Amino acid sequence: MDNGLPWGNANDLPTLFALWMVGVGVRWHWNDPHCPQQNPKIERSQGTGKRWAEPGTCRTVAELQARLREADRIQREVYVTAAGASRLELFPALRHSGRAYTAAQEPRVWSLALVEEHLAEYVGVRRVGSGGSIAIYDRLRYVGRQFAGQHVLVQYDPQAHRWVIADAQGKELRRHEAPEISQETIVKMDFKKVGQRP
Repeated sequence: MDNGLPWGNANDLPTLFALWMVGVGVRWHWNDPHCPQQNPKIERSQGTGKRWAEPGTCRTVAELQARLREADRIQREVYVTAAGASRLELFPALRHSGRAYTAAQEPRVWSLALVEEHLAEYVGVRRVGSGGSIAIYDRLRYVGRQFAGQHVLVQYDPQAHRWVIADAQGKELRRHEAPEISQETIVKMDFKKVGQRP
Protein backbone atom coordinates (compact mmCIF):
# COMPACT_ATOMS: atom_id res chain seq x y z
CA MET A 1 0.00 0.00 0.00
CA ASP A 2 1.01 3.58 -0.38
CA ASN A 3 1.17 5.90 2.60
CA GLY A 4 -1.79 8.06 1.67
CA LEU A 5 -4.89 8.39 3.80
CA PRO A 6 -6.80 6.40 4.90
CA TRP A 7 -4.43 3.44 4.41
CA GLY A 8 -1.41 5.12 5.92
CA ASN A 9 -0.12 8.58 6.67
CA ALA A 10 3.04 10.57 7.15
CA ASN A 11 3.02 9.70 10.83
CA ASP A 12 4.78 6.76 12.46
CA LEU A 13 1.80 4.75 13.77
CA PRO A 14 -0.87 3.12 11.58
CA THR A 15 -4.25 4.79 11.24
CA LEU A 16 -7.21 3.33 13.12
CA PHE A 17 -8.58 2.28 9.74
CA ALA A 18 -5.42 0.26 9.09
CA LEU A 19 -5.76 -1.33 12.54
CA TRP A 20 -9.36 -2.25 11.76
CA MET A 21 -8.21 -3.98 8.58
CA VAL A 22 -5.50 -5.85 10.49
CA GLY A 23 -8.19 -6.99 12.93
CA VAL A 24 -10.18 -8.69 10.16
CA GLY A 25 -7.04 -10.50 9.00
CA VAL A 26 -5.56 -8.22 6.33
CA ARG A 27 -1.78 -8.01 6.54
CA TRP A 28 -0.30 -4.72 5.39
CA HIS A 29 2.94 -3.84 3.72
CA TRP A 30 3.50 -0.15 3.04
CA ASN A 31 5.79 1.30 0.40
CA ASP A 32 8.60 3.45 1.63
CA PRO A 33 7.38 7.09 1.71
CA HIS A 34 7.62 8.91 -1.63
CA CYS A 35 8.55 5.72 -3.51
CA PRO A 36 5.59 4.97 -5.85
CA GLN A 37 7.94 2.97 -8.06
CA GLN A 38 7.80 0.21 -5.40
CA ASN A 39 4.20 -0.46 -6.45
CA PRO A 40 4.04 0.78 -10.06
CA LYS A 41 1.11 -1.27 -11.37
CA ILE A 42 -1.21 -0.18 -8.58
CA GLU A 43 -0.07 3.44 -8.83
CA ARG A 44 -0.72 3.39 -12.59
CA SER A 45 -4.12 1.75 -12.08
CA GLN A 46 -5.14 4.36 -9.51
CA GLY A 47 -4.11 7.16 -11.84
CA THR A 48 -6.12 5.62 -14.69
CA GLY A 49 -9.16 5.19 -12.42
CA LYS A 50 -8.92 8.81 -11.33
CA ARG A 51 -8.68 10.07 -14.91
CA TRP A 52 -11.58 7.92 -16.10
CA ALA A 53 -13.89 8.57 -13.13
CA GLU A 54 -13.20 12.31 -12.95
CA PRO A 55 -13.98 12.65 -9.22
CA GLY A 56 -14.15 16.45 -9.42
CA THR A 57 -17.22 16.25 -11.66
CA CYS A 58 -19.17 13.81 -9.46
CA ARG A 59 -22.11 15.25 -7.54
CA THR A 60 -22.29 12.44 -4.95
CA VAL A 61 -20.17 9.69 -3.47
CA ALA A 62 -22.54 7.15 -5.04
CA GLU A 63 -21.90 8.63 -8.47
CA LEU A 64 -18.14 8.43 -7.95
CA GLN A 65 -18.43 4.82 -6.73
CA ALA A 66 -20.47 3.87 -9.83
CA ARG A 67 -17.89 5.46 -12.13
CA LEU A 68 -15.01 3.70 -10.39
CA ARG A 69 -16.80 0.35 -10.63
CA GLU A 70 -17.33 0.87 -14.36
CA ALA A 71 -13.67 1.82 -14.86
CA ASP A 72 -12.61 -1.34 -12.99
CA ARG A 73 -15.00 -3.48 -15.04
CA ILE A 74 -13.58 -2.14 -18.30
CA GLN A 75 -9.99 -2.70 -17.12
CA ARG A 76 -10.73 -6.30 -16.06
CA GLU A 77 -13.32 -7.50 -18.57
CA VAL A 78 -13.10 -5.40 -21.75
CA TYR A 79 -9.49 -4.46 -22.43
CA VAL A 80 -7.51 -7.20 -24.15
CA THR A 81 -3.99 -7.78 -22.84
CA ALA A 82 -0.91 -8.62 -24.90
CA ALA A 83 -1.80 -12.29 -24.29
CA GLY A 84 -4.95 -11.82 -26.40
CA ALA A 85 -7.52 -12.03 -23.60
CA SER A 86 -8.92 -9.83 -20.86
CA ARG A 87 -7.44 -9.97 -17.36
CA LEU A 88 -10.54 -11.74 -16.09
CA GLU A 89 -10.26 -14.40 -18.82
CA LEU A 90 -6.61 -14.96 -17.95
CA PHE A 91 -7.15 -15.01 -14.18
CA PRO A 92 -10.75 -16.12 -13.48
CA ALA A 93 -9.94 -17.00 -9.86
CA LEU A 94 -9.50 -13.29 -9.17
CA ARG A 95 -13.23 -12.70 -9.64
CA HIS A 96 -13.59 -13.31 -5.92
CA SER A 97 -11.07 -13.91 -3.15
CA GLY A 98 -13.14 -16.70 -1.61
CA ARG A 99 -13.46 -14.77 1.64
CA ALA A 100 -16.79 -13.01 1.73
CA TYR A 101 -16.99 -10.20 4.26
CA THR A 102 -20.14 -9.20 6.08
CA ALA A 103 -20.50 -6.78 8.96
CA ALA A 104 -22.58 -9.39 10.81
CA GLN A 105 -19.63 -11.79 11.06
CA GLU A 106 -17.15 -9.13 12.16
CA PRO A 107 -17.62 -9.66 15.92
CA ARG A 108 -16.64 -13.30 15.45
CA VAL A 109 -13.66 -12.84 13.13
CA TRP A 110 -12.16 -9.54 14.28
CA SER A 111 -9.07 -10.11 16.43
CA LEU A 112 -7.63 -7.64 18.90
CA ALA A 113 -4.62 -9.96 19.31
CA LEU A 114 -3.74 -9.46 15.62
CA VAL A 115 -4.01 -5.69 16.06
CA GLU A 116 -1.84 -5.64 19.18
CA GLU A 117 0.78 -7.90 17.63
CA HIS A 118 0.95 -5.66 14.57
CA LEU A 119 1.00 -2.40 16.53
CA ALA A 120 3.87 -3.64 18.72
CA GLU A 121 6.13 -3.54 15.64
CA TYR A 122 6.05 0.27 15.55
CA VAL A 123 8.11 2.84 17.40
CA GLY A 124 6.72 6.35 17.21
CA VAL A 125 8.56 9.57 17.90
CA ARG A 126 6.86 12.47 19.65
CA ARG A 127 8.04 15.88 20.81
CA VAL A 128 6.97 16.66 24.35
CA GLY A 129 4.91 19.86 24.51
CA SER A 130 5.47 22.74 26.90
CA GLY A 131 2.88 21.25 29.27
CA GLY A 132 4.78 17.96 29.43
CA SER A 133 2.41 15.92 27.25
CA ILE A 134 2.42 14.13 23.91
CA ALA A 135 -0.48 13.04 21.68
CA ILE A 136 -1.16 9.45 20.68
CA TYR A 137 -4.31 8.83 18.61
CA ASP A 138 -5.71 12.25 19.52
CA ARG A 139 -5.31 11.70 23.28
CA LEU A 140 -2.82 13.59 25.42
CA ARG A 141 -0.48 11.54 27.60
CA TYR A 142 1.58 13.18 30.30
CA VAL A 143 5.32 12.51 30.21
CA GLY A 144 6.63 15.24 32.51
CA ARG A 145 7.30 18.97 32.24
CA GLN A 146 11.00 18.31 32.70
CA PHE A 147 10.98 16.63 29.25
CA ALA A 148 9.35 19.57 27.42
CA GLY A 149 10.92 20.09 24.02
CA GLN A 150 12.57 16.65 23.97
CA HIS A 151 11.77 13.84 21.58
CA VAL A 152 10.52 10.61 23.12
CA LEU A 153 9.82 7.14 21.77
CA VAL A 154 6.35 5.60 21.90
CA GLN A 155 5.72 1.88 21.65
CA TYR A 156 2.73 -0.35 22.37
CA ASP A 157 3.19 -3.20 24.87
CA PRO A 158 0.67 -5.90 23.86
CA GLN A 159 1.09 -7.90 27.08
CA ALA A 160 0.35 -4.94 29.34
CA HIS A 161 -2.06 -3.25 26.88
CA ARG A 162 -0.27 0.04 27.50
CA TRP A 163 1.77 2.69 25.75
CA VAL A 164 5.40 2.77 26.84
CA ILE A 165 7.14 6.13 26.56
CA ALA A 166 10.92 6.19 26.65
CA ASP A 167 13.66 8.75 26.16
CA ALA A 168 15.91 8.77 23.10
CA GLN A 169 18.24 6.27 24.79
CA GLY A 170 15.39 3.84 25.45
CA LYS A 171 15.00 4.50 29.18
CA GLU A 172 11.35 4.11 30.16
CA LEU A 173 9.77 7.34 31.38
CA ARG A 174 6.06 6.55 31.64
CA ARG A 175 3.38 3.98 30.88
CA HIS A 176 -0.17 4.87 29.95
CA GLU A 177 -3.30 2.83 29.43
CA ALA A 178 -4.38 2.54 25.80
CA PRO A 179 -8.20 2.51 25.80
CA GLU A 180 -8.30 3.36 22.09
CA ILE A 181 -6.63 0.03 21.30
CA SER A 182 -9.75 -2.02 21.90
CA GLN A 183 -12.22 -3.86 19.72
CA GLU A 184 -15.01 -1.55 20.77
CA THR A 185 -13.11 1.61 19.81
CA ILE A 186 -11.57 0.39 16.57
CA VAL A 187 -14.56 -1.52 15.19
CA LYS A 188 -16.95 1.31 16.02
CA MET A 189 -14.73 4.12 14.77
CA ASP A 190 -16.23 6.93 12.77
CA PHE A 191 -15.31 6.10 9.18
CA LYS A 192 -15.57 9.79 8.35
CA LYS A 193 -12.40 10.19 10.43
CA VAL A 194 -10.41 7.27 9.01
CA GLY A 195 -7.65 9.64 7.99
CA GLN A 196 -6.93 10.89 11.48
CA ARG A 197 -3.32 11.12 12.53
CA PRO A 198 -2.09 8.74 15.28
